[in-house]
Amino acid sequence: MSVEFEELAKLRENTSEEMQDMVDFTDEEGYGKYLDMHECYEKFINLKGIDKIDYITYLSTFDQFFDIPKDKKGGAYKDYLLMLLEYLESYIYKVKPLLDMNEEMESVMKDFEWHWSEGTFIGWPKETTGALTHAGAHLDLSAFSSWEELASLGLDRLKSALMALGLKCGGTLEQRAQRLFSTKGLQLEDLDPSLFAKSKPGKTGKNRDMERQKGIAMLEAQCYRLTEVLSEQRLATRENVQRKQARTGEEREESDDENYEEEDSDDDEEDIPYNPKNLPLGWDGKPIPYWLYRLHGLNISYTCEICGNFTYRGPKAFQRHFAVSISIYFPYNHEISFTVLMFLYLSLFFPIYFLLLVSLFFFMLKYIYILVHEKLNLETFLLTWNSHASL
Repeated sequence: MSVEFEELAKLRENTSEEMQDMVDFTDEEGYGKYLDMHECYEKFINLKGIDKIDYITYLSTFDQFFDIPKDKKGGAYKDYLLMLLEYLESYIYKVKPLLDMNEEMESVMKDFEWHWSEGTFIGWPKETTGALTHAGAHLDLSAFSSWEELASLGLDRLKSALMALGLKCGGTLEQRAQRLFSTKGLQLEDLDPSLFAKSKPGKTGKNRDMERQKGIAMLEAQCYRLTEVLSEQRLATRENVQRKQARTGEEREESDDENYEEEDSDDDEEDIPYNPKNLPLGWDGKPIPYWLYRLHGLNISYTCEICGNFTYRGPKAFQRHFAVSISIYFPYNHEISFTVLMFLYLSLFFPIYFLLLVSLFFFMLKYIYILVHEKLNLETFLLTWNSHASL
């Protein structure tokens, strides 16, 4: 068992970096009570086209991605989402290590794919007004009932609308108007391939843009789910920040002193190990495990009559005491009573007591002889007795 204790001691002294990171909280996080989103907040307020808000407002609205216009969701916005997602995941690993993140992410992706295909994902509605609107052109064909009305716009306007779709933009005014009017109410996938230019830049650019938007929306969906998981910490963080901002400097110092005293009291309480079953202490000053207590038979008590009915815990301690106590004189007779032990003790010291009594007896006879035969008075006898007693 000593080898196992040594291995445990080495593991405690040489903890790996992964184990240290699991419990590595910042001062703002308060050992998992609050969120520390200052870095994400600074990244958010530095985005272009984003309104500047304070930290408390950010804690309440950082997951409202649907309020941000789609034209503002570019590369910098994607980097912000990645930073936010990374922090939320790392925080969940520390405060909720038993949560299956893979299962959560699979559920998020499944729901996202369904909502995205249906065009119902929040903040990303599906546009179905026609090919021009779907491609981002500025010309709305719903206001035109015939190609003759489109022809009134002129060659340049029709050319720009056709180029936005990636269609052929050559020909006369009537040909351009008829070609453009034929796309009314249709998606790009439903158009006649002969209408597109050779390179088909409209379709390629559209697919690339859709993939980019889908990737950003996917990150938003993951942030939505992780924010729901940390709803309690989010609310507690907002209340904590408001409480700190409402305090004065003196109140903050007093609260810091109280926290320091609480930590000291906790340390004092931790010095006293919790031991309701009165188990023996191990090498680390803490009670040994109960299974180890039973394994060594420490729950069984043995009483030795030779040692004055002294009680030993466990068979090993009972057998070992014969080599270090008075029981070594009687290794084969464990049933000798305490009376026999006292008899042996008196027989050992009786000669000494006998000599003392004899010497005292002859000493008394000597002074009685002096008192009687030499006729000394009582006062002289007492003085002589005191002088001898002082010696």
